[in-house]
Amino acid sequence: MKILIIDDERMLAEGIADLLREEKYDVDAAYTGMDGLMLAEQNIYDAIILDIMLPEMDGFSIVQSLRRQAIKTPILLLTAKDSVTDRVKGLDAGADDYLIKPFAGPELLARIRVLLRGKGDMAEAEIGYGPIKIIDHDAFINGEKLNLTIKEFRLLEFFILNREQILLRDQIFNRIWGFSSEAGVNVVDVYVHHLRKKLVPFQMDHWIVTVRGIGFMLKGEVNVPQN
Repeated sequence: MKILIIDDERMLAEGIADLLREEKYDVDAAYTGMDGLMLAEQNIYDAIILDIMLPEMDGFSIVQSLRRQAIKTPILLLTAKDSVTDRVKGLDAGADDYLIKPFAGPELLARIRVLLRGKGDMAEAEIGYGPIKIIDHDAFINGEKLNLTIKEFRLLEFFILNREQILLRDQIFNRIWGFSSEAGVNVVDVYVHHLRKKLVPFQMDHWIVTVRGIGFMLKGEVNVPQN
């Protein structure tokens, strides 16, 4: 699971990032509203931790902008103001939850876990799409285990979590390989090809649809009878 932190209090943001990384989350951080919005628009995150008071662009405006673009990433607002008005304004803008500063680390982690349950948190339950199921760190089709490499598994998981949505090559590359990877973005096409080959025996390779010049999408007949 990948989380974006947007907070201009750099020490606090770094502390939250360290806490999340200890729990095995991948974390990106931004320290201005505009930088945070750009990251949220260009990448796919499982949750966003967002401060309300930010330079360049406040948290309310970021929430509204993301929701107008149909970006539905769960958002946890951070605020130093114990104000009902701020909380209502944030939730009405499209945020999913809020947390008042100062807060305890365990409470933050608990709030994040609740937000991630709706994204198919692997620790909470299996995820799936039609006959494809992921349970713990194994993938199955109609109950038959797939023999996947780590990258193929993460690619399939990412497709399922964002099923029937177009994923840009850059989005897939940044999520699976990361910004610091020395591999080129063309590696995405190579691994999509590998994953399709693993789906051929189930006549489901066409479920990974190429969107020419853009990227890929997982889309198929989700009501396929299971054996």
